[in-house]
Amino acid sequence: MSLLVPGGPGIGLTFNVEHRVILGCGNFGGIGSAPAFFGRGESEDDAVAIMDSAWLLGIRDFDTADAYGGGRSEAWIGRWRARTGNEPTLTTKVFHSVEGDPDDHGLSRERILRQIDGSLARLGVEQVDMYLIHEPDPATPIEETLDALEELVRAGKVNAIGASNVDVAWLEQAGDRLQWVQNSYSLLDRELDDVLVYCADHGIGFSPFSPLAGGWLSGKYRRDEAPPRGSRMTMRPEPYLHLDTEAVYDGLDRLAAAAAERGVDMPTLAFAWLLTDPRIAAVVTGPRRPGHLEPAIAALEVELSPAERDELASFFP
Repeated sequence: MSLLVPGGPGIGLTFNVEHRVILGCGNFGGIGSAPAFFGRGESEDDAVAIMDSAWLLGIRDFDTADAYGGGRSEAWIGRWRARTGNEPTLTTKVFHSVEGDPDDHGLSRERILRQIDGSLARLGVEQVDMYLIHEPDPATPIEETLDALEELVRAGKVNAIGASNVDVAWLEQAGDRLQWVQNSYSLLDRELDDVLVYCADHGIGFSPFSPLAGGWLSGKYRRDEAPPRGSRMTMRPEPYLHLDTEAVYDGLDRLAAAAAERGVDMPTLAFAWLLTDPRIAAVVTGPRRPGHLEPAIAALEVELSPAERDELASFFP
């Protein structure tokens, strides 16, 4: 079964929704696009084990970016594809420097046309299914960026285009030229809920990343305890420091109790809260090891009514 996301004339993207789970590859060879972590994160052997497991579970959509791990993520996906013969749907992104050069970033036409060729070479493909801007570029007019992306569609290098880390104001400027949006969204991160509403109203596909809020919704962070070694809170805590509050811990306690009542674990219920939202097409999950895929898959069997979803959301006002 597949989901066709409508786009402009002749443009569409088919996502496998047997599981509605997208494998996020941001930890392959690094921690996202941060140059300080290039060469860290998951090793290639670990990445291969995760991709093998994802494929066996029926996950057919992989999400990466040119700068993840300084190009390692794309390259390792490409080598895995070549070795296995598997052909997942591929989403990649553009904005940050693959080399960690602070002067090489952004969304100018020249840079987009240059960066896509590097991505295609590392991935070992002639076309990516979805090409996203990784974040807005205030130094480049949106029209220039969108024109360049559509140029890639016409050239056959990209099937569909979208954006990540954007707000409604940016989307309004972009008009009807995008097919997809990928933003951080979870029980603990609903600041951009209006983006989800906008996408639903305008026929734009939406897939949240960081569905467990950097591990906070997995239950690994506990009141008055040091974060587990190797966790996000020990390596790159800045995006999540605001969650270290009594109110959040109280909400996590309530989530744990609600999960236990349903006979599931916390991350499974957190994934289910997303996957039972009809406005969400698929969820991007970035596992650190193969077993981390299990809650996302298990969540597909959990049914939540709108009232139950509202109750879970009330744990984190």
